Amino acid sequence: MRASLKGGQAYMRSNDRVKFFLVIVVIGMLTWITNYGSIFGIKIPGARDIRPGIDIQGGIDARLYAITKDGSKASKDDLETAKIVIGKRLDTKGVFDRMITTDPDNGYIIVQIPWKKGETDFNPQKSIDEIGKTALLTFQEVDESQKDAKGNYKPTGKIVIEGTMVTKAGTETNNQNGSVDVTLELNDEGAKKFAEATGRLIGKPIAIFMDDQLISAPNVQSQITGGQAVITGQKTAQEAGELASTIKSGALPFKLEAKQVNSISPTLGENALKTCLTAGFWSLIFVWLYMLAYYRLAGILANIALVAHTVIQLLVISWLGITLTLPGIAGVILTVGMGVDANIIIFERIKEEIKNGKTLKTGIDLGFKRAFPAIFDANMTTLISSVVLYIFGTGSIKSFAITLGLGVALSFLTCVVITRILVRSVSDLNVAKNHKLYGV
Repeated sequence: MRASLKGGQAYMRSNDRVKFFLVIVVIGMLTWITNYGSIFGIKIPGARDIRPGIDIQGGIDARLYAITKDGSKASKDDLETAKIVIGKRLDTKGVFDRMITTDPDNGYIIVQIPWKKGETDFNPQKSIDEIGKTALLTFQEVDESQKDAKGNYKPTGKIVIEGTMVTKAGTETNNQNGSVDVTLELNDEGAKKFAEATGRLIGKPIAIFMDDQLISAPNVQSQITGGQAVITGQKTAQEAGELASTIKSGALPFKLEAKQVNSISPTLGENALKTCLTAGFWSLIFVWLYMLAYYRLAGILANIALVAHTVIQLLVISWLGITLTLPGIAGVILTVGMGVDANIIIFERIKEEIKNGKTLKTGIDLGFKRAFPAIFDANMTTLISSVVLYIFGTGSIKSFAITLGLGVALSFLTCVVITRILVRSVSDLNVAKNHKLYGV
């Protein structure tokens, strides 16, 4: 029995050491990729590939004029609808630092977006033309077995009707349940095609796509004839209004043409960026020194987890193509402090357990377990705040909300998972069993 126990303990120690080694190797590789943008000769976007915002690098200012078929001036409602379309296109590109305004009196839309990082031959006219094209809206049959990573339907090319066949899209209140529905009116050709398709697809979804981006996928409840349809299931009146505006945009009576495209200088510039990065660097150094002095070995392990948190956050921002503004950088720095705060809560709980007579291993397990509720509540409240900022904010505020929310999620992951693996792994080593090494 004693031999079996010893053998089991030796196996656990070996397993913990393997986990420790793998975590260190992965963190080292991610740090290398963040700094150099490649590994083993394979190009992988790193921190240098992050797209800076207008406040750092400058960008493009363009006037997109509405060109109607009869030469008349576009209405205010049509310009607002086109504005929504442009915003959705920029969202898919991760360009959150932008300004989009309409000028109904002169019939154009003003768009300001940042330059793309590293493009020396960047063609501003081409970029503006791309986001300014009238989007193609289609209603398509779907293959329920074909979904992307987010669980959304993929376009199949089996078009039921196109957006140009929708003559009117609006909203109305459902008297039965008080919800707000989206109403559609189709032309004769659209009504005929829609009646045929909905007759075949009862109980199945028909997906609405803006280009290749899924907008909505309502289920067909019954055959729809007469050219009038209702889309139910919208959670709020705002959501219903946005869906109606998006559908109307597929039948805009004009195209957008960029007649004036100018470069704009950064509002704060690279000097402000260097100052911000310098402040972030020294704050990180002082945090490391504090954790090392106060928590000793545990502080070293927390610092390693903190490096993992920072490099993973920068890589996610780079890979998603998110525009990083100065407020966004502030969000990154802020979440570094929040990650340290979570580790401090854990280590203080571990110290309490050890002082109460628990063994080191038991103290570590209980410390993580009892610190979890406080860490979870603190992170969840901050995450809710970041979601609210993203929904109601614009431009650089959205950049701050994204980096804050992403950082909070990653700080929770690193302190609960990575720090736990590291601390448990080293606690089995004879040289690491002195309680003083954990700040006791």
